Amino acid sequence: MTDRPRDAEYFRAHDKEVIAEFTANSGKVGGTFEGRNLLLLTTTGAKTALPRVSPLAYFTVDGKLLVVGSFDGNDVHPGWVHNLRADPRALVQIGADAYDVVARELPRAERDASYPRIVAVEPGFGVYESRANRVIPLFELQPVDRDDDGQN
Repeated sequence: MTDRPRDAEYFRAHDKEVIAEFTANSGKVGGTFEGRNLLLLTTTGAKTALPRVSPLAYFTVDGKLLVVGSFDGNDVHPGWVHNLRADPRALVQIGADAYDVVARELPRAERDASYPRIVAVEPGFGVYESRANRVIPLFELQPVDRDDDGQN
């Protein structure tokens, strides 16, 4: 953990490296994500309509797959949060498995009940929360059900 938030340029370069390593090694990576639950989240750019891939730590809380919009404690939300708010449909890849999801932003009370459980597992998220001048959102990624012919 650093004692100050990092800038967007840092995240672009870091994410590019993590995505390449994740893809090359079926979801296994070293560095800051080594040994952690990591997924790739592909959203649709709210402004560009282009696919945007973000490597994210994920947590399972009460059977829900959750991701945290912490952005290292910066005062703005990460781009993927804006993208999911504009279009909650996304693609998740965990290891070699990929599937469609619909994101649901947790309402404040549910978020406030779940966030301390994430901090208990990964204390750095408590640091991020203490330095951000915003409420850090949590999103549940719900798998899209498909019927037998592959249609939604």
